[in-house]
Amino acid sequence: MEKNRIKLKICGATYSIITEDDENYVLKLGETIDEEMGEISAANPTLSLMQCAVLVALDQADACQKATASADNLRAQIKDYLEDSARARMEVDVARREIERLNREISNLREKLSHK
Repeated sequence: MEKNRIKLKICGATYSIITEDDENYVLKLGETIDEEMGEISAANPTLSLMQCAVLVALDQADACQKATASADNLRAQIKDYLEDSARARMEVDVARREIERLNREISNLREKLSHK
């Protein structure tokens, strides 16, 4: 895949990033980090840029962990639903076979009754 060189401006500093990701995607990430650092810095003017960056990193790591846990939970639920669905399909197949068997039995009994 082609590498892209992208320049990001975060808190007044320019960062040159080389990535295979889409430029718009990386620019959006940079904007998000810049906004979050700006918000933290405005709310806490005594913090250094490094402290703001650490707080943003902690917030992003927390969001990532929660998203991963949520995705894992959804995967487990989907797995359970698929297992339930497979079980239900098997039960339907068993019920259909039983219906067919009972219909054959009814037909046989009607035939026997008609011959008497």
